Amino acid sequence: MDAVFRPLALNRLVGHTSAQAHCITKIHQIPTGDLPLPSPTDKECCAESQHCTESHGSAIPELDAALPKQTRIRAWESAPGLNSRPQREDLPPVIDKIHRRWDRFVRLMGHDGVLRLLQSHVTIFGLGGVGSYVAEALARSAVGRLTLVDFDDVCLTNVNRQLQAFPGTVGQSKAALLAERVRAIHPEAWVDPVQAFYDATTSAALLTPRPDFVIDAIDNVTSKVLLLETCLNEGIPVISITGAGARLDPTRIRVDDLSRTKVDPLARVIRKELAKRGYGTDGEMGLPVVYSEEEVRVPEVPEWDIDKGFQCICPHREDSPHACEKRRVIYGTATFMTAAFAMAASSVVVRRLSDK
Repeated sequence: MDAVFRPLALNRLVGHTSAQAHCITKIHQIPTGDLPLPSPTDKECCAESQHCTESHGSAIPELDAALPKQTRIRAWESAPGLNSRPQREDLPPVIDKIHRRWDRFVRLMGHDGVLRLLQSHVTIFGLGGVGSYVAEALARSAVGRLTLVDFDDVCLTNVNRQLQAFPGTVGQSKAALLAERVRAIHPEAWVDPVQAFYDATTSAALLTPRPDFVIDAIDNVTSKVLLLETCLNEGIPVISITGAGARLDPTRIRVDDLSRTKVDPLARVIRKELAKRGYGTDGEMGLPVVYSEEEVRVPEVPEWDIDKGFQCICPHREDSPHACEKRRVIYGTATFMTAAFAMAASSVVVRRLSDK
């Protein structure tokens, strides 16, 4: 039988259930392929759980209390859409104790600094080569609440630079996979993976609950500018990361206000678009960006493109309005560059949130 075994998800499930006074755990396999999720067996399990609650809820109050939370521990690897996200009243209590795993970080940031991070909420838009490293850096920096937003699934061409990308995860939700990784690192964290595209129709929902900081790692210019404009308008702290592609020298990466960037073509476009909307007319944009002063490198042509030209191999490309074959140019990328951009941005966020 073909089966997908998720050790991290299973470990988390077992850890959660073993901590309960009374808990019923049912684990089953389903075939891989095009079976819709949740599967018929998933639905059967939910029906059994509901019957158990109705029949024995008064006798087993712990089960009655635990069952409404069952959808947070899903066996299938897909991120929820906007309609199934946790609501504000579903948020867990604020973390007020520091686990010993943060020993070395406390020695750097101080007890109060780490506690502030544990109680902070950061939303990351874009979970590719930069955003995935940001998510891991913040998880390992004790940030207690993370919302992870990306509409896309893993493609084979992501493997060279995205933390959740492996040959065996192709076709799966970037957000769901990264959430699983973050929870394994930081079990107390509240992680909200959302598979959605950021635009005017999803903006309000994706910025609710209001985060303490937003990280823009979007590679679509229209969405990027809209997110930055929205955060500036609403007073939400935000940092933007420009293109990490087509570069090889991490020592040329800089962090500065958008108004003072140079060389970086994407930073130039963003500055121009925000200026049209009235930002930066007095010089300062009030928007920190991570950018590079290295000139963009013209992409090499792989041998498999020589005869047929570029051909997209993204999963579900036929259904996606954002498939890479619709892009004007595909730049080369390197993981040491995407990671370096991410570490620079993460440093800014951690220092701001911890008051360091």
